[in-house]
Amino acid sequence: MNASTPLFWRDPRLPQVELRCISDARQVAYALHSHTHWSLGAVTKGSSTFYYRGDTHAIRAGDLVLMNPGWVHACNPIEHEPWAYMMLYVEVAWVSELRYRAGLSSGPEWQDIATAVLSKPALYRRYRRMATCLRSDKASLDEKRAALTETLLPVLTHLAMTPARSPAHVPAALERLAAYLDDHAQEALTLERLCHVSGYSEGHLIRGFKRHYGMTPRAYLINRRVQLGREWLNQGHSIAETALALGFNDQPHFQRTFKRLLAATPHQYRTPSTSPPSLVQHDEQTAHGQQ
Repeated sequence: MNASTPLFWRDPRLPQVELRCISDARQVAYALHSHTHWSLGAVTKGSSTFYYRGDTHAIRAGDLVLMNPGWVHACNPIEHEPWAYMMLYVEVAWVSELRYRAGLSSGPEWQDIATAVLSKPALYRRYRRMATCLRSDKASLDEKRAALTETLLPVLTHLAMTPARSPAHVPAALERLAAYLDDHAQEALTLERLCHVSGYSEGHLIRGFKRHYGMTPRAYLINRRVQLGREWLNQGHSIAETALALGFNDQPHFQRTFKRLLAATPHQYRTPSTSPPSLVQHDEQTAHGQQ
């Protein structure tokens, strides 16, 4: 298999998580996008540029990166410099409950995390062990569950000790519009309709929405459709059926948009790998800041 091909791990017994691995990301380019999940990634080789919520971070091997659900981001190579990474996508309700039961949050609802990058070798090593365990055919379900919680809880505990950043206030009209886009993403929505829902003029709507959500209403709608497409593919729907149901012009249009936002084709996504992560193994001592 080509080293630049992304590998996805999923297990129906652990539906709250999904793991993506890629061992050569020099040709992997993302458009700005967001996820419905909480995401925790690890740079396993080289370095990259991480754009997140209007800030740019230089990241390298040994770093963990964090992405809140709904926060716009993109990770892209630096002038074809080699780099590799893993990304764990975690169901928001599940990780919120985990934080709450551990006494790390004030309630079971999702609470945004201010930190974007962690450079903690011990946490990084735990992450690598967890990823190996999840993808191992020899590890039991109990071992995988334990590896997951024993990795995430120390990360969440560390994050709970860092100062929280107050979220920017989003006007109620824009919050209603974002919810409307989420609920009606499969429909053909015009800008005129969105202005009617929000009560904003066209120019005011586009500027205000982009300021608070990091993308225009149109881009937000397309991103939402791709995220729904991800869910449909994961549920076993065909690519053609998914494209039609989500309002794309045709299957090629869906495939191009999916790859532009998620740096993987729909076919690559719906064909998970269950083999051990040999493609991403390397000497962990190359990671910076080893203790």
